[in-house]
Amino acid sequence: MELKRVVVTGLGAITPLGNDVQTTWENALAGKSGAGPITHFDASLFKTQFACEVKDFNPADHFDRKEIRKYDRYSQLAIKAAKDAMEDSGLDLEKENLDRIGVIFSAGIGGIKTFEDEVSEYFINKEKGPKFNPFFIPKMIADIAAGHISMIYGLRGPNYATVSACASSTNAIVDAFNLIRLGKVNAIVTGGAEATISPSAVGGFNAMHALSTRNDDPQAASRPFSASRDGFVIGEGGTALILEELQHAIARGATIYAEVAGGGMSADAYHLTASHPEGLGAKLVMRNALEDAEMTPDQIDYINVHGTSTPVGDISESRAILDVFGEHSYKLNISSTKSMTGHLLGGAGALEAMLTILAIRDQVVPPTINFTEGDEDPDIDYRLNFTFNKAQKREIRAALSNTFGFGGHNASVILKQYNK
Repeated sequence: MELKRVVVTGLGAITPLGNDVQTTWENALAGKSGAGPITHFDASLFKTQFACEVKDFNPADHFDRKEIRKYDRYSQLAIKAAKDAMEDSGLDLEKENLDRIGVIFSAGIGGIKTFEDEVSEYFINKEKGPKFNPFFIPKMIADIAAGHISMIYGLRGPNYATVSACASSTNAIVDAFNLIRLGKVNAIVTGGAEATISPSAVGGFNAMHALSTRNDDPQAASRPFSASRDGFVIGEGGTALILEELQHAIARGATIYAEVAGGGMSADAYHLTASHPEGLGAKLVMRNALEDAEMTPDQIDYINVHGTSTPVGDISESRAILDVFGEHSYKLNISSTKSMTGHLLGGAGALEAMLTILAIRDQVVPPTINFTEGDEDPDIDYRLNFTFNKAQKREIRAALSNTFGFGGHNASVILKQYNK
């Protein structure tokens, strides 16, 4: 069976760096941080009091009152991104077979704020008996954004969410890619969203010592590969990509951003939250992606790394890159865009894939900001080009985007220049 080629024909995003794709991209290239004091709740008693929030987003500007009642914030961000991506793609749904367009859209956690609000209300008023909002469950569940997107557009193809912690939306992209290249569908709306800047999420990650506590300087807190890194910065947002079968895209005259070349998945099978210290899962997932794409390491020019700014994770990923790419490692550009966007958890992979696509389009690598000093650990080889602090122009024929999640879930996607 001959596999179909898959291309990206639409992008949409609402992120800590901007409420659309272009603003997000411009701020990423400028090395701006999306971090600032938490405004979603009173964080004054928390160890971490800052995050990478979406700014100036009023749901009433995008949804009517009835819709707002049905949508958790994570769904609002997902739908906003999906609408922008659909518009960007130019898909005329009146001319399409909607049975052959699907939605695979992820969240690592889903409607955690809805859960907090409903359960808190119950315990405050439990003497009156259980009283829950009928939208409680449909707002909370991690698959519901995918469901809403399909209902808005009448898309009757495959419809589900992938949930693999911080690898969730990369898994969604890989699943969408596979369904299209197998000829099951013509196009898929894919991506991820997360809205977890809430008391239980921040408090929970604080209890794990996972978040940076650099409250005196939030914009410099996410500092991947810097010796003084002390944890990740939690972020929120939504990113959507329209993946489409190549001939279908050509037939309708679509603009093509990039081609999806391959995807890889693996497991660390090691620890609940820590990556394998030798990067075994990270090595395997990158090798699997290269094999799937039928590419060799020297064909990759840029890696958008998972790079969360945690003491252990950055070391293991750096070690894995050196092992997989060998001497070619020193010819790569590497960057962690989480240094600017924060960590969107289940939404991270889609945002990073989008930034990687734009890097290929514009032939420029976004930076890893906030680097101050090197780590003494010899496994971070500072001869590698981490693209510290300033974007760099270079030829990017193909790029790899890595995401690794709690539970040992790893997913990588390879994107490349589209050539006829």
